[in-house]
Amino acid sequence: MSEPLVVVDADVLGRRRTGDETYVERLLHELPAQADGFRVAAVTRRPELLPPGIEPLALDARNQELRMLVSLPRLLRRVRPALAHFVHAIPPLCLCPAVLTVQDLSFEREPGLMGLKDRLTFKLVVRRSVKRAARVLAISERTKRDLVELYGVDPGRIVVTPLGVDDVFAPGGERDDFLLFVGAIQQRKDPRAAALAAREVGRRLVVVGPTKDEALAEELRGLGAELRGYVPKDELARLYRQAACLVFPSRYEGFGLPVLEAMASGTPVVATPDEAVREVADGAAVYAEPGGLAAAVREALARPDELGRAGIERARRFSWAETARRTAEVYREVLGL
Repeated sequence: MSEPLVVVDADVLGRRRTGDETYVERLLHELPAQADGFRVAAVTRRPELLPPGIEPLALDARNQELRMLVSLPRLLRRVRPALAHFVHAIPPLCLCPAVLTVQDLSFEREPGLMGLKDRLTFKLVVRRSVKRAARVLAISERTKRDLVELYGVDPGRIVVTPLGVDDVFAPGGERDDFLLFVGAIQQRKDPRAAALAAREVGRRLVVVGPTKDEALAEELRGLGAELRGYVPKDELARLYRQAACLVFPSRYEGFGLPVLEAMASGTPVVATPDEAVREVADGAAVYAEPGGLAAAVREALARPDELGRAGIERARRFSWAETARRTAEVYREVLGL
């Protein structure tokens, strides 16, 4: 008797989707070592990006709505998986049991930070998907609390699977004097606050991440920030190692992966006291209330060695292998293995 098949929706691979893509990419790399009793396949438009041990299921996607409504359900009916795993959204016509990963509920907690169309789509699709899922994976205790409070999800259906950190993010080399912001250019991440703090302390700010708000990007340029856009992982690791500190003034996070990557690189971190960021960094970061970001940056710049050591030690608590182990346990539970 052949082992049951688990299909992971990996459409984000190769699409420069920052946190979502990193999550799926690293999970797929670690899952083969944890796949005791089941096989893993991944649906993707980029099969060449899949690691060994993951069976490719190629599916092009020129239109995301048609993909979710027609082509993906058709593929699932053809391969007949015992279980499917999705991020954010389960296709309406998915007939097999499903596991759903929810990164965050920012569209519920901070509705003014997203356009109306996107917000309504997320509110409808994510809520429905959460109700249909056999199990929900939350990437932090904060996201789990939001799922319970906002959607009334039974806590017993939610499993927290914190994210990990790639080995490429490690200390080494000489520090430069620039400040670093990593994240999409959008209001929720508040890169403007980082640019204003950098100007106040007399340091240049390097911004890494895709532009989702062009007007905000222009404002950042006007404030003297250097926008690099999306950069490859090895370039991002180099920037972390060189930066004097990471400035992360996000208003809402489901996890805060740049904070973990910076800490693993030995880079001091300045952040707002967001619940999820505190889960990740604990006492290894300098936290700033509104209006106090520049002062927090000055404090971090005065304590680089202490904060660097604390960050490296804290980052050791997180690994993608553990993320995959917890995820595989959920698969086996739903499959009855």
